[in-house]
Amino acid sequence: MIDFNNYLWPERRGHLVGIGGVSMSSLAEVLKGMGLNISGSDMNESKNVQSLRALGIPVAIGHAAENVTDDVEFVVRTAAVHDDNPEIMAARSMGIPVFERTQAWGAISKDYQNALCIAGTHGKTTTTSMCTHILMAADRDPTVMIGGTLPLLNAGHRVGHGNTIIMEACEYYNSFLSFHPTVAVILNIEADHLDFFKDLEDVEHSFRAFAERTPINGTVVANADDENTMNTLRGIARKVVTFGLEKKADVTARNIEFKGANSHFDVIYKGRKFTDVTLHVPGMHNVKNALAATAAAICLGISPTAVKYGLAGFNGAGRRFEFKGKYNGADVYDDYAHHPGELKVLLDTVEQLGYTRTILVFQPHTYSRTAALFDDFVEQLRRPDLTVLAEIYAAREKNTIGISSAALAEKVEGSLFCPSFAELDTTLRALARPGDIILTVGAGDVYKVGEKLVN
Repeated sequence: MIDFNNYLWPERRGHLVGIGGVSMSSLAEVLKGMGLNISGSDMNESKNVQSLRALGIPVAIGHAAENVTDDVEFVVRTAAVHDDNPEIMAARSMGIPVFERTQAWGAISKDYQNALCIAGTHGKTTTTSMCTHILMAADRDPTVMIGGTLPLLNAGHRVGHGNTIIMEACEYYNSFLSFHPTVAVILNIEADHLDFFKDLEDVEHSFRAFAERTPINGTVVANADDENTMNTLRGIARKVVTFGLEKKADVTARNIEFKGANSHFDVIYKGRKFTDVTLHVPGMHNVKNALAATAAAICLGISPTAVKYGLAGFNGAGRRFEFKGKYNGADVYDDYAHHPGELKVLLDTVEQLGYTRTILVFQPHTYSRTAALFDDFVEQLRRPDLTVLAEIYAAREKNTIGISSAALAEKVEGSLFCPSFAELDTTLRALARPGDIILTVGAGDVYKVGEKLVN
């Protein structure tokens, strides 16, 4: 098998298919920064595409065989690009090696003394962002790859010159098994991506393999409060540092105080105070994310002061309880939650904020997830004062199941189903009033509804 490391040299010529995605556009910039000549293609114009062109990376709109020119030495594709893509077919017919996006990121991570990889069913983007803030405060000059936009970077990535890379590590299609972590963080494990994994046991098997990607002298950072995580790691031949609210955890929190959207607490490491932390993002789940980031920082020898000030400067990542503005006196927030467990955490957090009424605009993500976790979704969608459902975002799938958001609406008393964004917009404008919080939620394009509302 050809190793992508063979192509990580200045002046090598690569083509990225699906270059406009968050991780792919970041990869393009990193490769460009390493001196490679990069081109790409994407199905749509976007801010990412425009930014890449501004850096001198040519991007074609639409996928066509002629985009793979004779001088291309390798092709990298995103997970959404399949073997029948014309550019992939052209590359293979020309004998050009085709790599997965995670293979490229994995090869890049090999060049770093410290590779901090953050995995979990929920919380990856936020925790990766927190780790970035901490290592920036510590002047470690890290290279970063996040699955979302971080205001500190004004991007989802950063090309640094230090000896550390921080990477969000996704389990879908076993993507994170291409990475080479020296510190592997597991935030939690639940049944998800059941269009790929057979069941929870299969998911746990994948996370175990991820943890075992660390070298024998590496470290696994694990959530002591999460039964699935601890079962997955039982007996592993690696050093394990735990975090959580349980007293038995190596890194835990005491004296937790919440004030509005902020929290303050002491971080305790192996029974002694390590530092105190003020967070400007709401919810107990973010306290736990901060504990995970702190545990990872401790493994990397980061000072308590850098942890304290790094976390104090964190105000959230893009699409993670992101304030979008106001409409008719209502606060409009957007969140990426697309799994029942994430919805639960989001709604638990909002219930503590004192709004008169919670209006949830939810766009389910993929037909397979909606069908597999249908009852769990219904349980959470019954919680807000009013639930408004957009149609399911197909993403990579075709609707062979015959499922619709209308089926969810039938089970959630008092909910509304709006098949189009135009109908959603009209509905929200009629509903919004002072004292409300309006949440646009999902991993698709539902954020556009909130943005149009406030603009």
